[in-house]
Amino acid sequence: MRAVLEAMIMAHEIQGVLALENSFNRVGLDHVFLVKLASTAVVAKLYQLSRERIMAAISQAIVDGQALRTYRHAPNAGSRKSWAAGDATSRAVRLVDITARGEMGIPGALTAPQWGFYDVLFSHTNKDLATKPEDDRRFKFQRDFGSYVMENILFKISFPAEFHAQTACEAAVILHPHIEDRIDDIEKIVLTTHDSAIRIISKEGALANPADRDHCLQYMVAVPLLTGDLMAENYEDDYHEQHLSIDELRSKMFVEENAQYSKDYHDPSKRSIANAIQVFFNDGSSTEKVAVEYPIGHKRRRAEGIPVLEAKFRASLATRFIESRCQQIIELCDDQEKLEQTPVNEFMSLFEAY
Repeated sequence: MRAVLEAMIMAHEIQGVLALENSFNRVGLDHVFLVKLASTAVVAKLYQLSRERIMAAISQAIVDGQALRTYRHAPNAGSRKSWAAGDATSRAVRLVDITARGEMGIPGALTAPQWGFYDVLFSHTNKDLATKPEDDRRFKFQRDFGSYVMENILFKISFPAEFHAQTACEAAVILHPHIEDRIDDIEKIVLTTHDSAIRIISKEGALANPADRDHCLQYMVAVPLLTGDLMAENYEDDYHEQHLSIDELRSKMFVEENAQYSKDYHDPSKRSIANAIQVFFNDGSSTEKVAVEYPIGHKRRRAEGIPVLEAKFRASLATRFIESRCQQIIELCDDQEKLEQTPVNEFMSLFEAY
């Protein structure tokens, strides 16, 4: 299991460091490209391939055809979001396997003029097809590969919500008891957020399905404002159809950017994901502006977050296994030395259904 844990750190690091300075959604590509790229590199290492063969495998991942981001956005948001990463990792294993069997690599996969990844897929913005400045047409790296990403990992603990909205949901829960008896008196709701949230999850109008709703900032705020919580079932069609007040509340929302929030989101020393909410009523009164800078799963809230994360893990295990099996898994995960020495097949057998 130590090899698995080390591979996890490497895969997260490759994907995360690439994502820090290179926006794939700005060129219309889905970030599962990075999942496939990182998985290919790490699986090739687990195969114990030579450096030349690892590079050949990575080149195959680069020319393999990359997913369009449209399945994460209206009007095409859908369930592919749930299996896209698994599909990307499985493709990575396939590419490594054929490379290990001798398939040649493509040395100019990134840089070949006209036909390479940079010229075909990375040199133009998808919004207006404008050509990027020359320095922006190649991958940039903010830092060397190490363990930065895993050390700064964001755990999704409190809400089943897209991460740019986690702090907004928390702010909405805080505001709930102050507005629950005045819902009909609300004039407007101002959501103050960062640029990435506006670009990726701010949506108006009809939402097609659960996958569309769980990537809508306004929807993810409306539910906890009304109920005091947000759960996965709140995205389902039946729930939405029975709670028209959600869309009524969405229609009163105004989204604005806070330049400092956007700056701090990109600041390597902060990586905040700030959101703020203020509710205004017809009589001219308003709530306080509730701002939450870091979600509970953030590195800066580790002491608060880890016990909640462990409780979530225990609760999830209890939905599938009897108490003795749950305890066996928990005790093994609590013993780092024993976990690292456990054969992978023995660890996985603990998660087999009875």
